[in-house]
Amino acid sequence: MKLISCILILFILLSCSGKQDKILPIKQDLTESVYASVTIQPDSLYQAHAIVSGILDQNLVEEGHVVSKHEAIIQIINNAPKLNTENTKLALGLAKENYSGSAAILSSITDEIAAATLQLQNDSMNYFRQKNLWEQRIGSKTEYDKKKLNYELASNHLKLLKNKYYRTKNELQTAIKQAQNNYQKSLINTKDFTIKSKIHGKVYALYKEPGEIVNTMDPIASIGSATNFVIDILVDELDIVRISENQKVLIHLDAYKGEIFTGEISKIYPKKDERNQTFSVEALFIEPPKVLYPGLSGEANIIIAKKDTVLTVPKGYIIDEDKVKTDNGLVTITTGLQNMEYIEVLSGISKDTYIYKPE
Repeated sequence: MKLISCILILFILLSCSGKQDKILPIKQDLTESVYASVTIQPDSLYQAHAIVSGILDQNLVEEGHVVSKHEAIIQIINNAPKLNTENTKLALGLAKENYSGSAAILSSITDEIAAATLQLQNDSMNYFRQKNLWEQRIGSKTEYDKKKLNYELASNHLKLLKNKYYRTKNELQTAIKQAQNNYQKSLINTKDFTIKSKIHGKVYALYKEPGEIVNTMDPIASIGSATNFVIDILVDELDIVRISENQKVLIHLDAYKGEIFTGEISKIYPKKDERNQTFSVEALFIEPPKVLYPGLSGEANIIIAKKDTVLTVPKGYIIDEDKVKTDNGLVTITTGLQNMEYIEVLSGISKDTYIYKPE
């Protein structure tokens, strides 16, 4: 009697074990997605850099402050550009004085031209008078040649002075233009010491305090949109070829546990990050949470495909990626969509085919 009881218990256990190991495929809606990590960032976020080096004099805004486009946010000081501006201003004034002032260089050349013109008129009269006399064989050849030489020298001298005038005028005008350019450049350099916002947005971070050294390499502020946020998604290189714009995204944020937000892929960056073997993808919220902060993290499922009422089996029952164990032994199946738990069966078995979980 005792032996019969043991046999019955063993039979019941084996029967229960068999029931647990075999199942029928089920029909259900199946969604295939790509898992990825996400970080929330403001739209148009950028790191502000100084164009020049110096000492941070004053942060004109505070972190969290909403700024307008071109609004001053940081003031840097450096005496060298101010001195350079003063020097270029003095050089510009000197150039203008040389061109048109009371002691202008052109004025003296103009006086020389006037004197040379009178000299030419006098030498011309003497020359042509002497020439008429010489043609009448009156006077000496020496006197004629002397008057002719004086006339030619006076004429050449006047031409040289006129050329000198125009050449000097062009040089002085060029000097004024160069001085103006240098002065304007120095003014621009002076303005570069005031850092302004490139967008209408919010100041999310200030990295320097008054008195600290500022250079052109390190960022001094972080500025981005105050209202619009983007979802930065890191997609594994094995999955990036399955991602395309406008695909739906389900977002789970750590700060909003139990809530699911939806978005759409808006941009795919083509360059791979060699450090972590991922690609950067951006998505936009369809209905964003009421409160968002830069750096909020979470997870995302990018919907690749979705089918309604398809035949599925659990992934744990699949052998060698395309086979299942049935009452007739191993059967090869054709698979389709899959998620973390289930895989679609296109052919090979039906909904009435029992399958067994591999040992």
